[in-house]
Amino acid sequence: MAPRKKPDDEAPAKKKPAARAPKKPSAAAAKKAVTAVEKAAAAPPRKRTKATAETPAGDAPVTRTPGRSLVIVESPAKAKTIEKYLGAGFKVLASYGHVRDLPPKGKQRGEDVVGIRIKEGWLPRYVVVDRGAGKGGRKFKSAEEILAELKKEADKSSMVYLATDPDREGESIAWHICQALELEPERTQRITFNEITKTAVQRALANPSAINDMRVQAQEARRLLDRVVGYPLSNLLGKKVTRGLSAGRVQSVAVKLIVDREREIEAFKAEEFWKITALLSPEGKVKFTADPSKAKVYAKKKGAPVTAAAATAEVPEQTDDDPDAPAAKEAAPKIPAGSFQAELVKWQGAEFTSDNEAKTDSIFEVLNKAAFTVIKVDQKDEQRRAPPPFTTSSLQQAANLRLRLPARITMSLAQELYQGVQMGSEGSVALITYMRTDSTRVSDDALKMVRDFIPQAYGPQYLPEKPNFFKSGKSAQEAHEAVRPTDLSLTPARVQPYLSPDQHKLYTLIFNQFVASQMMPAIVAMTAVEIEAAGDGGTGFFRASGSIEKFDGWRKVSPPAKQDDKILPPLTEKQKLDKLDLTASQHFTQPPPRFNEASLVKTLEKEGIGRPSTYATIISTIQSRGYVKQEQRRFFASEIGKVVTDLLVKHFPEVINVKFTSHIEEELDEIESGKVDYKAVLDEFWTPFSRDLMLAEEAMPKQKGVETGEACPRCGRPLVEQYSSKTGNKFVGCSGWKEKENPCKYIKPGEGEAERPEPVLTEHKCPTCDKQMIQKVGRFGTFLACAGAPECKTTMNIGADGKPVVTSKVTQHLCEKCGKPMMLKEWKGRYFLGCSGYPGCKSSMDADADGNPVKKVETGVNCEKCGSPMVVKRGFRGPFLSCSGYPKCRNAKPIPAELKEKLKDALPPAPDRKKVPDILVDMPCPQCGSKMKLCNARGRYFLGCSSWAKTKCKGSMQIDPESVEKLQKAAAEAPA
Repeated sequence: MAPRKKPDDEAPAKKKPAARAPKKPSAAAAKKAVTAVEKAAAAPPRKRTKATAETPAGDAPVTRTPGRSLVIVESPAKAKTIEKYLGAGFKVLASYGHVRDLPPKGKQRGEDVVGIRIKEGWLPRYVVVDRGAGKGGRKFKSAEEILAELKKEADKSSMVYLATDPDREGESIAWHICQALELEPERTQRITFNEITKTAVQRALANPSAINDMRVQAQEARRLLDRVVGYPLSNLLGKKVTRGLSAGRVQSVAVKLIVDREREIEAFKAEEFWKITALLSPEGKVKFTADPSKAKVYAKKKGAPVTAAAATAEVPEQTDDDPDAPAAKEAAPKIPAGSFQAELVKWQGAEFTSDNEAKTDSIFEVLNKAAFTVIKVDQKDEQRRAPPPFTTSSLQQAANLRLRLPARITMSLAQELYQGVQMGSEGSVALITYMRTDSTRVSDDALKMVRDFIPQAYGPQYLPEKPNFFKSGKSAQEAHEAVRPTDLSLTPARVQPYLSPDQHKLYTLIFNQFVASQMMPAIVAMTAVEIEAAGDGGTGFFRASGSIEKFDGWRKVSPPAKQDDKILPPLTEKQKLDKLDLTASQHFTQPPPRFNEASLVKTLEKEGIGRPSTYATIISTIQSRGYVKQEQRRFFASEIGKVVTDLLVKHFPEVINVKFTSHIEEELDEIESGKVDYKAVLDEFWTPFSRDLMLAEEAMPKQKGVETGEACPRCGRPLVEQYSSKTGNKFVGCSGWKEKENPCKYIKPGEGEAERPEPVLTEHKCPTCDKQMIQKVGRFGTFLACAGAPECKTTMNIGADGKPVVTSKVTQHLCEKCGKPMMLKEWKGRYFLGCSGYPGCKSSMDADADGNPVKKVETGVNCEKCGSPMVVKRGFRGPFLSCSGYPKCRNAKPIPAELKEKLKDALPPAPDRKKVPDILVDMPCPQCGSKMKLCNARGRYFLGCSSWAKTKCKGSMQIDPESVEKLQKAAAEAPA
């Protein structure tokens, strides 16, 4: 997988590691490029440094191979796929993303912000990227070593092709590589392709171009702008609020959207309203006995826990399929065949509204005795046009709603599908086109491919006479095609054996959306019926609507998330109807729905905040900084998020502003098109911003260290208010927490919390260093920690017999990935070795109680995707087979019965999972109306739809612990 794109906002945080690199070159090879790298790092922007091709500084003469070409891409996975298409005469290497960037720290003389001399005309200082240790603690090849390898191959080649990603950032990376390697213009070409197929790559090589300086300028302007906003604001927040915070031109505006929505919800006042619904049927056609006890339905109080005794329930304020739905909907009741429901819309000639029960009851009494007659039937066919193929943002939204994938995971999976996956003897095959796009455009070749595919796969009736075309957003750059499959012969069924479950789900979504986009419209027959209810005390008018799908069209391939056809019986004007039942229901208006990832991405795109390629990073950043948190897939603004937003909006109203952020994106587009000068754009911003920054240094009030007027009960020092960037909340603690002598870490308990006990020295000795153990209270209760911490990381728990049990201690075993000592740990009776470098390195292996690694089980099974041996791993549901090539290959599958029997003595035991009582609850599913049942997921009880196994309905509700106990007790007492 390629290195993750840089975030849209800049903050002085520790640099994220890049992707894993292949084997390091020799020290001599690394030293060879040092001179060129150092010179390139200090080079001015966009001015190529010409070097002697045959004799680089400090090196022996280089002999170029005629006809030999070097192709430089960003990702090693992409390099592998492309090299397969090019064959002899081409060498394909990866830069692993950025090779140079602004320095993360170390402000030099003359720089207004780290790495930027604003007063000298916005001169940036670029340095070679320090990639650091990577994910899982793996040691990466440094940027200097990568550049040394690239330079060595470039010097041997007669032509160098820069094939970085086809976007602004890719253009910028290509320019930086050109500068760092001192490539001559006459033997350097830029090539781009939207899909990694043999045809696309060969077409790109046949049509090379020069690096687009305007695109490089636009990307550099974004980079400099984010730096001069992010660094000063982050430093300011660190002084005024707490350490570890960040701010930025885009991320702070995204937080503001969530905070504003939170405030709307807090200020919202629910208003009561009533509905009257009639269950009707043609006269004499349906027999039905109404239940008078259910003639009136009261709304369940919002926020109350679901109990077993509840008679009715409303769906939560918003559903996953419709994140923007503003109001709750009742669970759809089951109605007898041949009948239909109609709602009262007019009473005595005026629109029906009722905000109280008494008024509703008076009208209800009249209508309950009224005669119902059809007065109008309106029938017409409506077309449902096919949806456009995916852009980056619409793909993220659909994956979040339909597959429940976070934007970050969606983009990671899409990157893997774009770069290529191993397909057995076919080798690495790229399955989709470039996934960072805001265009719905499709190439002529792709149109021909899909129009040939549709008649063969679904029949000629599904192919429209002319191709469907779609309008892109107003800010779309139209630089790429929409996200689509590269080859429709690679159907989801064909590629499934080679993909992980999540990869397959995402590919299926992309495949079906693209095919559906070029199919015939669906045709739906719509029926609207108006009904008169005439009684002695007045006349009401009811309305009912229904639809029947006459032709599925594109829905055959990609059915909508909700397709709930309401079929009405045949009705004619002046037809008499039987009133089978009449129901009055109470409702309350709902506050605006909270954002989930899909609706937040939709709003960011609508408001022009950031670019689609940055949405995933924005969402991850605002959560990691503690500004927002996600619960049940909904965003909640934290206390610190509100405070920071209020401070920034007050002191920087022109910057922390949706319109300003959108305006900057438009100006970046204009820089790329050559309409404006990028330095003029930066100057226009910096002049007022620097003034506001100076004023805020003095005027912004400090939020941390504010004394409460109370004294610490332990040491007598003043108590002060502080903010935690980890939890996002405010707390009151002792002001002496950072004193060198006698520090006090007392924290005042919050409302309803018990006071945290002070650490107590115990008589137990540390088994590692023989120091005394200290009793502390953590997230999971009381535990023992070594007095020599943090040097000694041994921890213990008190067992059932009152004796200490080691839960974590250092062993003599070293991590296979990063070389650090492994820690023996115990969790729920399971012993394992975990790397002491956690969370940087997450390596682990099973162990016995003495800390000795458990020998891996030899399965004799090889991965069908990559050929690596399959190993046994322990999961929540028990042991399973996993590819030893993880994470490069993510293949996993259950252990076959015959192998399970063969290895029964060597397999780890299955987890002890308590069986959930099979209890049906007298409560309808909010999605399909079936009964709910008690369920358990990872120790958490909830109510789930009883028809899940048959219909895959995912209706669920929370349940309070008291109701769980009652249900379990009732199940235990029930007769067998």
